[in-house]
Amino acid sequence: MPKDLPPLVVTSGEPAGVGPELCVALARRNWPAQMVVLGDLELIEERVARLGCDTVVREWVPGIAAVEGVLDVLHQPLAVPACAGELNPANAAYVLGLLDRALQGCVSGEFAGMVTAPVHKGVICDAGIPFSGHTEYLAAATHTERVVMMLVGGGMRVALVTTHLPLAAVSAAVTRPVLAQTLRILHADLVGRFGIAEPRILVAGLNPHAGEGGHMGREEIEVITPVLDQLRVEGMTLLGPLPADTLFVPHALAQGDAVLAMYHDQGLPVLKHASFGGGVNVTLGLPIIRTSVDHGTALDLAGTGKADPGSLFAAVELALNMAEARRRAA
Repeated sequence: MPKDLPPLVVTSGEPAGVGPELCVALARRNWPAQMVVLGDLELIEERVARLGCDTVVREWVPGIAAVEGVLDVLHQPLAVPACAGELNPANAAYVLGLLDRALQGCVSGEFAGMVTAPVHKGVICDAGIPFSGHTEYLAAATHTERVVMMLVGGGMRVALVTTHLPLAAVSAAVTRPVLAQTLRILHADLVGRFGIAEPRILVAGLNPHAGEGGHMGREEIEVITPVLDQLRVEGMTLLGPLPADTLFVPHALAQGDAVLAMYHDQGLPVLKHASFGGGVNVTLGLPIIRTSVDHGTALDLAGTGKADPGSLFAAVELALNMAEARRRAA
């Protein structure tokens, strides 16, 4: 990967969680592009001291060259000092400010993409700021009508038509327009950001045995198959609708480049079983590259040095690969 790729920005997330110390771990590796951590400089220095490591922390300014073993931090001041493991709503605006600054830099081209450490939705809402997650926040900030959640790990790419919905609401949410738009976003980003010229997408059915010819539900007949037929005419390679209980076996997965599941717990349990601690959450459909860890703030581990940086490392590697694929496609 060329060394002249713009820096990648990593938001340090909830200051009371494991995000800041996971970011400190980035200095352990010599990355093919510069890493810039977005957060409070004193907070990062405090975590370095608590961990007892020899990482050097310096304030980043545009143009400064990366140095092995040195962590570059773009300083964004906390509202109040943060204590590991102790949430404080007073810092909720700080957490969202990290996202705003990272997004600004990605849109302007200052950064090649953004990687997000975990945030705590509850404490942000406790501060009186309605917040349902990174994905929704970034979609609204970029005026993106629809985004698609995809997790990558364990040799799989699994995207979702619906995300955090009660199971009783899923069927009504899987409409022809929503499914078609989701598939178009997934296909476009597999081409433009994953460098797959002719992606093959495995599409799960909604019902057991993909509806068993209508005997176990008609969504496959009335919604899913018509959309797949329409998009095949447009040139997409789509296999399905396939029974989800046999879709995730190795010989079936080998026939596709990504899986599209209809709902959260249809697609993600298998992937997380295969990759937990090293999986990556990717937001497709945004005008920027955004990846994230696949875990939460882990308040009980904050400041202990026991948090595993594997998912953050994987998220950084994937963001860099996506940025390079996007540059090659440009």
